Amino acid sequence: MAEQKSIELAEIGKVINQARELAMRYRDLTGRPLGITGEVAEYEAARLLGLQLATVRQAGYDAIRTTSSGTHRLQVKGRCVLTKNPGQRIGSIDLDKEGDAVLLVLLDENLQPTAVYEAARAAVENACARRDPKLATSAAR
Repeated sequence: MAEQKSIELAEIGKVINQARELAMRYRDLTGRPLGITGEVAEYEAARLLGLQLATVRQAGYDAIRTTSSGTHRLQVKGRCVLTKNPGQRIGSIDLDKEGDAVLLVLLDENLQPTAVYEAARAAVENACARRDPKLATSAAR
């Protein structure tokens, strides 16, 4: 299974590299992003951290980490950082669905990973509750 997983990830990597090239060319031509940041982030999280990608459109998580302590469901968020703009945002974090942690994958202008951050679900819920108390009741469901 691990061998098949690495072969699949290697094949996905080839496609992701082609998509990166197309996305950069598109941005050069139009000044607009192609919109593949999320897919690249999920692939890079799996490659760098040895995760298994979840099935497509899995509610609440994008990747799975299996360790001796159990299985952990991870929601992956990606952000391509083109400038030093502190106001840049990531996609919404879905706390209404099950999941154990959130990964943030930062990508440079070439859609290459520069950093990966992980936050446990409880830390994300607490941060959201401090920002908007209504989110605390939503997350507690």
